[in-house]
Amino acid sequence: MISYKDLGLVNSREIFAKAVKGGYAIPAFNFNNMEQMQAIIQACVETKSPVILQVSSGARKYANQTLLRYMAQGAVEYAKELGCNIPIVLHLDHGDTFELCKSCIEYGFSSVMIDGSKLPYDENVALTKRVVEYAHKFDVTVEGELGVLAGVEDDVHAEKHTYTQPEEVEDFVKKTGVDSLAISIGTSHGAFKFKPGQKPEIRLDILHEIEKRIPGFPIVLHGSSSVPQDIVAEINHYGGALKDSIGIPESQLREAAKSAVCKINIDSDGRLAMTAAIRKVFVEQPAEFDPRKYLGPARDKLKELYKHKVVNVLGSNDKA
Repeated sequence: MISYKDLGLVNSREIFAKAVKGGYAIPAFNFNNMEQMQAIIQACVETKSPVILQVSSGARKYANQTLLRYMAQGAVEYAKELGCNIPIVLHLDHGDTFELCKSCIEYGFSSVMIDGSKLPYDENVALTKRVVEYAHKFDVTVEGELGVLAGVEDDVHAEKHTYTQPEEVEDFVKKTGVDSLAISIGTSHGAFKFKPGQKPEIRLDILHEIEKRIPGFPIVLHGSSSVPQDIVAEINHYGGALKDSIGIPESQLREAAKSAVCKINIDSDGRLAMTAAIRKVFVEQPAEFDPRKYLGPARDKLKELYKHKVVNVLGSNDKA
C-alpha cells in the first residue's frame, strides 16, 4: 500500500472547495507519457494553477501502474524545481469497477472516479457507495457520475447522451457520500463531438437546477475539449485526414466554471495539439528520426495550449 501523501500529492477536497467559492475550475489534464506530464506541470507552474493529473484505465495499461506512480511523484518534485509547489492530484478517470479503484488507491492515487452511469440507478448507487467507503478510509476523494456522455474516449463508448436528471442528484449524493459529481449536460467525449452547422450548446439550465438542489457541491464536466479549428487545419495541412468537427465553445465552459463546476476534463485538445506539432516536423524535416526533435515541439505546443486553457477558460491561474 502506497499512500499518496508520501508522494507529495493532495486529494481534491480542499482545492474543490476553494474553486467553488472562487468561481473557477481546476484543470484535469490526461497524460500517458513523460512529455505530456512535463507540459502539464510547466503550464500549471507558469500560470500558478492547481492541477489534476488524470489517468484513464487505458493509460494505466499503456504506461504501467508503477511507472505512473513515480511519474506523479516526479511531477511534484519537478514543480518545486520549477519554482512553485502547486497542489497536484493524481486521479483515476472513468474507473468502472471497485477492483480498479481499489488498485489505484493502493498504488498512490489521491482521487478516483467510479463511473456507474451506465448501470441502473440503484446499482450505480451501490457501486459508488462501496468505492467511497473504501477510499475514505485512506482519505482518498471519489467522483461519481450521473447521466451518460456520448462519444469515444479510450475504453469509454456511448452512442448518445443521457442528460443528468436534477431530481436524482440530491438522493445520489446523500446515499453514496461522493466528494464530487460528474454530470451530463451536453459535453461529449473525443474529438468528433459536433459537425459544422450544428450549434454546440451545453445545458446550463440543467446545471443551474442541479446547483439549486445541491448548493456548493463540487460538479465535474467531462468531454470538454473545444477542438480548435486552427489545430485541426494544421493537422490536415501536414498530411492528416481528420473529419470536420467542432467542440464545446470555450465561452460556455468559462461560464460553467464560474458556477459550481470546479473540475473540467480536457484530453482531446491536447492530443490534437501534439499531433499537429509532430506532423509538422515530419513533413518539414523528413530526414529527422530523433524522437526528442519531434516530441519536444509537441510538448511545447501542448504547454501553450494548456496555459491558454488555464487562464482564459478555467480561470485557475494564480490559485495554486
